[in-house]
Amino acid sequence: MNNAAPAPARTRGRPSGNPPTRESIVSAARALFLERGYRRTTLRAVAGDAGVDPALIAYHFGSKKGLFADVMQFQCASALTVDDVLGGDPATLPDRLIDAITGLWEDAGFQQLTGQGDEAAEAIREYLERELLARLVEFLGGRDATARATAVVTILGGLIYTRYLNPLPTPAALTPAETRHILVPALRAALAPRPRTAATTGAARRGSPPFGGGSAPRNG
Repeated sequence: MNNAAPAPARTRGRPSGNPPTRESIVSAARALFLERGYRRTTLRAVAGDAGVDPALIAYHFGSKKGLFADVMQFQCASALTVDDVLGGDPATLPDRLIDAITGLWEDAGFQQLTGQGDEAAEAIREYLERELLARLVEFLGGRDATARATAVVTILGGLIYTRYLNPLPTPAALTPAETRHILVPALRAALAPRPRTAATTGAARRGSPPFGGGSAPRNG
């Protein structure tokens, strides 16, 4: 009997990657970033703990900065899973969004990671813009999905900034339940479909989007 474990396939690049290999690298990197901090963590050390060649980290993540971004975004994505947050009753989506954000930042390890310089803030900005915004647009659908999703991400980004990244005394002193009570009405309003107006109707006829950066609405 051959007891040797088969070598992991390494044929896929960064967009999908080899899940077991990527997960082992991200897990090892997270532990080292927490233990040593961003600046004192080396790719060689991460590779040693993950049991992979350092070149494989460069292949999948590009650089230490890219690896750190994946560590941060992996935890963000775990907290804001489609099934748990975007799934379920649309009426309680604002509550689930706030709970996901506050729950993520109540994690001591994540708090420690967010304090590791500009790299952390940049990773969070990238996640909000490239991941959460895009997923919300797809989830909401319709002519005003980009505007609604942008409003939601703006509220959540403000919560993250004023409560966690650069805390103001009043927002930082709120409990998660108090935060939910204050912000859920704003999120509910942001998620509500926009009524058609003369301006948006005219923009649609001209073929230009009523909200910058979105796709032009089409008359059904």
